[in-house]
Amino acid sequence: MIPIAYAHNGFADKFGVPRQSISDSVIETRIVFEPAFRIREALRGIEGFSHLWLLWGFHENHRKQWSPTVRPPRLGGNRRVGVFATRSPIRPNPIGLTAVRLLRVEDTPQTGCILVVAGADVKDGTPIYDIKPYIAYADAHPDAKSGFVDEVPFPTLQVEGLKQTIREQYPSADDKPHIMAWEEILRQDPRPAYQDDPNRVYHITFNGEELTFRVEGNRLIVLSIKSI
Repeated sequence: MIPIAYAHNGFADKFGVPRQSISDSVIETRIVFEPAFRIREALRGIEGFSHLWLLWGFHENHRKQWSPTVRPPRLGGNRRVGVFATRSPIRPNPIGLTAVRLLRVEDTPQTGCILVVAGADVKDGTPIYDIKPYIAYADAHPDAKSGFVDEVPFPTLQVEGLKQTIREQYPSADDKPHIMAWEEILRQDPRPAYQDDPNRVYHITFNGEELTFRVEGNRLIVLSIKSI
């Protein structure tokens, strides 16, 4: 397979990228097609779909061997389950699958038609191998069970100090979308599941900024933010 497109967003590093797609995400990802696939006709009718499936590659997974069992972060890294019962990147074929919300189709003079989507759990530069429409009656199953994922509540953190820090650093900027994007990233708890040191300071980058924080219990405390 060859990539038909690449994803572009503010996630330069893996740390901070959502572990799963977020349906109501405010963070946009641009899907830019490779020259051979910049054909407007190939997107005819796509605006009629509110959601799409992206098939993409774990392109920074450089391990040559896969493991039949893995330790999912959701289980705190303490319990092994079968790789095919997880979404781990350490798998025989490092392919990811994500449902995203289609925001718009843009025509650009430099790169032709691009797709702007929300809810993608990928970093900048991720190769996209295919795009398929999400079909509600076929793809949505309200009575579906989610195995061990249902056993552990999804953790969210209370973010403190973000608004004040951003407004101190950028007093004249339109801070609402700025704050919303950072809050979405932080409240999902980007730390590895096995790390719980209240004195440890974490550094996370997004959209050309570096934010530092620490976590006490369920409180994430923003320490600083700066342009890089």
